[in-house]
Amino acid sequence: SQAVKRACDACHRRKVKCDGINPCRNCASAQLTCTYNAIPQKKGPKGSRAKVISELRETQRQTSLSAKVQSRLNGLSSPPCSPTLSPTPGLLASEMAKECIEFFFANMYPIMPILHRQRLEQQSMYLDQGVDTYCLITSLCAWMMFQPGMNVPGADPLLEHLPGANIASGMVLIEEAIRVRKGSDYQESPTLNSLCTSYFLFCSHYALDMHDKAWFYLREATTLAHIIGMNKEETYLQYDNIEASRRRRLYWLLFVTERAYALQRGRPLTLQASINLPTMTDDPTDPLAHQLNGYILLVNLFRPFDDVFLALWNKTRSESSASYVANLQKQLSDMLPSYMSVQDVDQRANQQWLKTLSWQLSMQNGCVPQGGQDQIPMQYPIDLSRDLMSITSQFSTNHNTDFHGTPLIAKLLDISSTLIDVLSVMPSSGDPFSMGPREHLNSLLQLLSVLRNGDHHFLPLLLNKVHDILPRLANPLLQRTPENACMQNIDIFDGFGNAGMAQPPMMDFKTEPYTPGSMQHIQDIANDSGHSNSGDDMKSPFPIVSSPAIMSPGVEYHESSFNAIPDIMS
Repeated sequence: SQAVKRACDACHRRKVKCDGINPCRNCASAQLTCTYNAIPQKKGPKGSRAKVISELRETQRQTSLSAKVQSRLNGLSSPPCSPTLSPTPGLLASEMAKECIEFFFANMYPIMPILHRQRLEQQSMYLDQGVDTYCLITSLCAWMMFQPGMNVPGADPLLEHLPGANIASGMVLIEEAIRVRKGSDYQESPTLNSLCTSYFLFCSHYALDMHDKAWFYLREATTLAHIIGMNKEETYLQYDNIEASRRRRLYWLLFVTERAYALQRGRPLTLQASINLPTMTDDPTDPLAHQLNGYILLVNLFRPFDDVFLALWNKTRSESSASYVANLQKQLSDMLPSYMSVQDVDQRANQQWLKTLSWQLSMQNGCVPQGGQDQIPMQYPIDLSRDLMSITSQFSTNHNTDFHGTPLIAKLLDISSTLIDVLSVMPSSGDPFSMGPREHLNSLLQLLSVLRNGDHHFLPLLLNKVHDILPRLANPLLQRTPENACMQNIDIFDGFGNAGMAQPPMMDFKTEPYTPGSMQHIQDIANDSGHSNSGDDMKSPFPIVSSPAIMSPGVEYHESSFNAIPDIMS
C-alpha cells in the first residue's frame, strides 16, 4: 500500500500507523479528535500507548467546546488557547461542523445562497489542514449557535439544560475564528471563504447586539469584495457556474445588508448596483434554486435605495422633490406581485416597512400633501397598516407564532409607531361601524401580543407611547401590561431576541403627556416619531440576520415556521 505522507497528531503521538484520512481509523476507534496541527519533532523512545491515549483524551477534553462553555458559564478561567495561531485541538468537532452545515442549508440557504453544499462538506473533512476553511466553518458554527431551534451538537448532556449554553458556545467559536484567522494573509488574497467568514462574523456580532464590531466585519467583507473585483461584471467570467453564482449572490447579499444597516444606523454605503442581478438559473446544478425567490425579491426591494436616499435619510443632503419619493414608492409597489405565498410573506413586510421609511422621508423634507399628484397623502401610513394586517392576519391562527423573530416584530412596531404619530393629528372617524385607523392600530397591537405570546420587552414601550398620545385607545390594553414593563434590568435569559445581551432599547418615544398645545407640525412628525436613524433596533428592523431567541432546549423545532433569520432578511 502507498505510504502515508504524514500521520495525524494522535497517531504520531501514539507511534502507530496512520491511514492519513480525516478522521483516521485509529482516532475513530479510540474516540479521539483527528487533527494535523503538530509540528514534527525528532524521534524519541516510545512510551505506553494506553498512557498516551489517556493523556490525549484529557488534553482534548480540556480544550473541547463543552469544557470551555462550562468554564465560561461557571465564571472559571478556561484553559489557555494554543500559544500559536493554530486551531485549538478538539474545539470544533466534526459532528458540530456537520450539524451546523445541515442546519444552514435546511433553514438559511433560501435567503443566503452563498455556499455550495458539496464543496463545503468536502472542505469540512479536512478542517485542520487549511486556515481558510477552518475559519469559515468555525464562524458559520458560531452564528448557527444563535439561531432558534439550534442546540450545541455533540455537547455534554448537562449543557442542554444550562441556560446560555448556546450563547457561550457561539462566543467561544467567534473568538477561535478571529484568533486563528490572524495566522493567514486573507487580506492579500481574499477568497469566497474569507468573505463569507467576515460576513458570518458580522452576523454573529449583530446577533449579540455588538453593533460596532458587526459594522467592522460587514465593512471588512465589502472591502474584500472590492479588492477581488466583485463589483465588476467581467470578474465573474473567470469562474465556473458554481463559483460565479455564489460570488454574485454574496455581492448582492452584502449590497442589501449594507443598505439595511445604513437605514438602521446611519452608516455609509460602499457597494453599488454595478453587476447583473442574480437569477434562479445562474447555477443549473443548484438543487435548491427553486427556494431563491424570496432572496431575489429582497435584492429587488433594496436596489432603489441609493446614495441620494441615504443622504436625505441621514440629513447630509437637504434638497428633495416630492416626485423623487413618489417614484420610489411606485417602484416599491410594483416590485412584488399582488399575491405571494406564505413563505414570501416576510418580503411583503419588508416592502411595507420600506414604504413607511420613504413616507417618513417625505415628511422630513416638507413634502406635505397639497393635493398634488406626486405627493404622498397623510392617509398613506393608515393604508399601509391596513394592508399589513391583511398580510399578517394568518399569524393569529398560526400555531407556531412563537417562532416569529425580533425583526418581524420590529417592523410591525415601526409601522405602528408611525401610525400613532399620524393619528395624533387626525380626527377620529365619525362612523362607529367602520374600520378606522384606530381600529387598525388596535389590531396591530393585538397581533404583537400574539407573536411569541407577547414575550418581549418592546410592546410595553409602544403601549407607553400609545398611552401618552391616544389614552382612550390604550387604557384597556394597559390593564394587561406586564408588571415589569419598566424594569431597567431585563433577565438576560428572557426567551427573546438579544442573545443574552438584552438591554431596554433607549427609544425616543414621547413620554410627556399629550395636550393639544403640544401637537407637532406635520412636517416634524418623522423627526420625532422614533424612526430616525439614531441606531435603535426598533426603528428599522434589519433584513438579513436577526437577534436570536434563547429557546428552551426542549422546544420542538418546526422547519416550516422558521422565521427568525429571514427577518434581517425578513
